[in-house]
Amino acid sequence: MRKKYRKRRNWSDDEKRMICAQTRVRGVSVSQVARRYDVNANQVFNWLKDPRFADAKPPEAEQCFLPVEIVDEDVVSVVPNECGDSVLEIDLAGGHRLRIKGVYDADALARLIRGLSS
Repeated sequence: MRKKYRKRRNWSDDEKRMICAQTRVRGVSVSQVARRYDVNANQVFNWLKDPRFADAKPPEAEQCFLPVEIVDEDVVSVVPNECGDSVLEIDLAGGHRLRIKGVYDADALARLIRGLSS
C-alpha cells in the first residue's frame, strides 16, 4: 500500500500571526483553528511559543461587502420550516460564521456557502 504524502506548506509570518490570533478568540480551541487551516495543532502550539506570533491580537469583526445576485421572486422557492423561529449557524473557513434566522431556501443557501468557501 502506498502512503499518501502531502506537500509541505510554507506559511508566511502574516498567516501565522492571523492563525495564532484566532486561537485567542473566546470559545475557540487551538485544534479547531488548526483544522480550519488544515495544519497540525502541534505546529500551531509551536507558533504560539514564538514571540513574533504569540502576541497577535484576536481578529476584529471587519465589515465587507459580499456579492449578491438578485433574482425574480418567481424563481426563488422558500421551503417552510416546521420549527418557525429556528436559527441555523454555519462556521465557514477563515473564522467566519453565517447565521440564518427563520425560513430559508436550502438550494440558495448551498450556492451561497459554495460561493463564500471558494
